[in-house]
Amino acid sequence: MSLTVTDAPAPAPAGHGPAGTRLQVAEVSKTFGRYRALRSVHLDVTPGEIHGLIGQNGSGKSTLAKVLTGYHAPDPGGRVLVDGEPLRLPVRPREASARGLAVVHQSLGLVEDLTVVENLRVGRFRANRLTRAIRWAEERREAAAVLERLGHPVPLDALVRELSEEDRATVAIARALQDAEPGRGIIIFDESTRSLSRASLEHFYDMLEDVVSTGTSALLISHHMEEVLEATDRVTVLRDGVVVEAGLRTAELTENDLVRAVMGRSLESAIRTAEAADASPGPDGDAIAVRGLRGHLVADVDLALRPGEVVGVTGLAGSGHDELPYLLTGARPARRGSLQLGDDVQDLARWDVGAAIAAGVVLVPEGREHAGLALDLPVADNLLLPRRRSRAAVLPVDRKAETAVVAEWVRRLDVRPPDPAQLVGKLSGGNQQKVLLAKWLATGPRLLVLHEPTQAVDVGARQTITAAVREAAAAGCAVLVAGTDETELSLLCDRVLVFRDGRPVSELTCGFTPDDIIESIFSGHIRTRLRSATPTGRR
Repeated sequence: MSLTVTDAPAPAPAGHGPAGTRLQVAEVSKTFGRYRALRSVHLDVTPGEIHGLIGQNGSGKSTLAKVLTGYHAPDPGGRVLVDGEPLRLPVRPREASARGLAVVHQSLGLVEDLTVVENLRVGRFRANRLTRAIRWAEERREAAAVLERLGHPVPLDALVRELSEEDRATVAIARALQDAEPGRGIIIFDESTRSLSRASLEHFYDMLEDVVSTGTSALLISHHMEEVLEATDRVTVLRDGVVVEAGLRTAELTENDLVRAVMGRSLESAIRTAEAADASPGPDGDAIAVRGLRGHLVADVDLALRPGEVVGVTGLAGSGHDELPYLLTGARPARRGSLQLGDDVQDLARWDVGAAIAAGVVLVPEGREHAGLALDLPVADNLLLPRRRSRAAVLPVDRKAETAVVAEWVRRLDVRPPDPAQLVGKLSGGNQQKVLLAKWLATGPRLLVLHEPTQAVDVGARQTITAAVREAAAAGCAVLVAGTDETELSLLCDRVLVFRDGRPVSELTCGFTPDDIIESIFSGHIRTRLRSATPTGRR
């Protein structure tokens, strides 16, 4: 791939200062065929504000972000203004960039086969005026400086495809923040903080606070209610492509207020529905035992899971809880350890993904876009991939049976639209996650391992996923959930193991709450708010 080289970044026109409205969206609609994704959307973001945009998957949030950055052309009749001056529609990316509009998309927009420093500096490279050679020492200093400001160093020479989800998100966010010009512009974060640990999230908002204190604005698209309440000044709610609440002051809201705005019903109602799905315990059976498991972070862990049980594992960044799913499923080699499934004992140092799937041990990974789904294939093909792998060398394809399996799981997981021929890459994030979960539930696993299964999905999709996992457990599947969302863990799990220094140090059982989980995770640590009240914020 060729890299763009410039002598210096092109100067952008000056903004209009801190007064007035930084971003104004008026009567913006977007139609795809017969489907209207946005209907006369209006949105106002003021200078120096962090403005939240929330809604269920498919509500139009990412569509609006793509309209604002020129990926989609809106329907005729809408207006987008930056600092009171209209942008031509459809938005021209270069013009938007010159006006200070930047975006970190949900997909992050990184080039897999380039290094961290190349991804951070591409389009910004400075060259020697005589030789035109890139001044790599300067580029590395610039890249290292912005990562240091985020408090999350990433190896500059590492290829992006080799990075963890958190490191990838850090690189994408750093790339946008490095171009922030004091006092002007707006940065759109489209679900781009979803993979950050709590510590990295705190560093991110410390840095963003510095940025917005100069008058630069931010539009935060997120499903994480706590993040929206703690970090944003105001929030706008989309439902079915329509703005149902505009510019609500988050300092005056509770999580229940946000859930009611997003779904049209309360958080307590959603919890009661999830608890009803969990009313019956799973069947007894032979326990699944892990013994002496050691990885890069995990240190000599023993644990047991019973069929019908959902066990959560959590902890701070670096505790090892998020390495466990990949060691158990052969996605990463263990240094040593064993996994007992009934009468079979597997050596995890020699375990691989194929052997794990054959034994009924399956993984729903964190990075669905690049590790769990084939985005350019339809829903049906994604759902059937494991089934076809297991039958390929034995039996001919039974098209009628396959059609029935796909229809059943599209219905059970409420995939929208319910079209098996729809390309997965065209679905919303929540519906992609439903397809990924259905793909593995359809195999009838003995051990289902999930890493952040409801990350970046809305409240409704979370309820559907929670019910599907509990239903699998009730049918006799053992379930292990690795995550850091205390609300998800409290709704989903029968017990939760809290990791520290590579091993579990405490266990929560019987009626634990999200606060109990937080207290156990942060025992001996201080958990700070993502963003406190400031002169520029919480207006």
